[in-house]
Amino acid sequence: MSPVPIPRTKREATQARGPYGRVGQIIGELDDRLGVAKGGRTFLDKIFPDHWSFMLGEIALYSFVVLIATGIFLTLYYEPSQTQLIYHGAYVPLRGQRVTAAYASTVDLSFSVRAGLLMRQMHHWAADVFLGAIVIHMARIFFTGAFRKPRELNWTIGLTLLILSMTNGFIGYSLPDDLISGTGLRILFSIVLSIPFVGTYIAFFLFGGNYPGTIIIDRLYIIHVLILPAIIAGLIGAHLFLLVRQKHTQFPGGGRTEENVVGSPMYPTFMAKTTGYLFMVTAAITLLGGLAQINPIWQFGQYQPDKISYAVQPDWYMGWLDGALRIMPSWEFTGFGHTIPFVVLLPAVVFPGLIFTLCYAWPAIERRFTGDNEIHHLLDRPRDRPKRTAAGAAMIALMFVLLGASATDVLANFFQVPLNEVLWTFRILVLVVPPLVGIFVWRICIEMQGGGADIGKRKRAVLMSRSATGEYTTVPTAPQPDDEHEELEPIPVPVHIELEPSGNGSDDSGVRTVTR
Repeated sequence: MSPVPIPRTKREATQARGPYGRVGQIIGELDDRLGVAKGGRTFLDKIFPDHWSFMLGEIALYSFVVLIATGIFLTLYYEPSQTQLIYHGAYVPLRGQRVTAAYASTVDLSFSVRAGLLMRQMHHWAADVFLGAIVIHMARIFFTGAFRKPRELNWTIGLTLLILSMTNGFIGYSLPDDLISGTGLRILFSIVLSIPFVGTYIAFFLFGGNYPGTIIIDRLYIIHVLILPAIIAGLIGAHLFLLVRQKHTQFPGGGRTEENVVGSPMYPTFMAKTTGYLFMVTAAITLLGGLAQINPIWQFGQYQPDKISYAVQPDWYMGWLDGALRIMPSWEFTGFGHTIPFVVLLPAVVFPGLIFTLCYAWPAIERRFTGDNEIHHLLDRPRDRPKRTAAGAAMIALMFVLLGASATDVLANFFQVPLNEVLWTFRILVLVVPPLVGIFVWRICIEMQGGGADIGKRKRAVLMSRSATGEYTTVPTAPQPDDEHEELEPIPVPVHIELEPSGNGSDDSGVRTVTR
């Protein structure tokens, strides 16, 4: 065999690398050593359904990317210390006042560091968007039944992500040690103290003594920038791994079955779309950080235990907990040498525990009552599951009422009514509104199924017509007979459904169908 000629010119070197150039050569070298070609080909051929609701999870993912990037910037200038000092920084109204190093460094970060205020506000807005996207994404999963077998583990991961993200968000806006964050930490101390028997020990261990202690900021800082982000990143990775392993769910119609996935491939279609989406999410958060003020701590001032700001509420994702604390009657139990403050324990410990326990157990509860143990890859339309949809709507209504209750002082002042009347109004609403909303939504779902005024007597079969653009419309049919009525003749109505090509292939629009 003759030896391989050594390329002497740039053109000969390019030809020697083959038709894919230097990138192809690098991938070839990696495949020779690591065998990445097979796995990479499988990943690049993954199919993503073309539906807008699947982009909600990507908003959360890209918001987390912005959170990490801006958070790294902030750690370079923030000083996590409760050491007292006299402020001599750039913010003139604060000069000469005694503040903590944490508060002083955050104010200087906002006024003395180039782009510091932009980064602070981007970080805060990214946290709000991140949690909002998780909540809406989880709602989409719940109402469409995407949590059913075999995706119960991903549902559990999503709920854990939500809880950890809420915790990290609360810790994050507690770090500046301003008047609002200090008030939040005082509430946290009271919540921990309310836990029977062990609350005192946990609170003193966490704060390093009685409130406010001298080390809580240092400890929260490590939890916020190191421990919780690492856990959250790991859970996101596990979520994406399961998503790739189990493949996407999809809505019925258009040739979609339990055995295939119809949509766009990872490369090049989805990769181009999702990269553009990353830039869009980042641009939106940047605009919010630059144009919409959030958490102006220099207006609130340094935290002082004897002061509290008016018309200031926690971030939206903690508003429901704040509202529950506000409207809870001042109940407590004293006996056997202990005092149990139900005014704090029930709304801040027991109530959230019940809510999240119910959410974790929901897949098992639904499977138990429906007897459905089948594997599902096709999603439900919410109207086809009236009870589940009604339960979800009632839960959302409960959260919104409690969120409104977190502004009782503002509402009382705005409407010029006694605060006690506002409190009692929300105490009544929190018991009345959720069941009313649930019943109303259940009735709407039955109506959309074609039950009409004869609910419990006759059911209407519903046929769906799908246009070439993908729009679904309901085709009316005659009432179907039951055991108590005579046989009825159905109304003949033509139904037209546009089907995409099935099997492993693609059409001219780039839509592909692959088997699971």
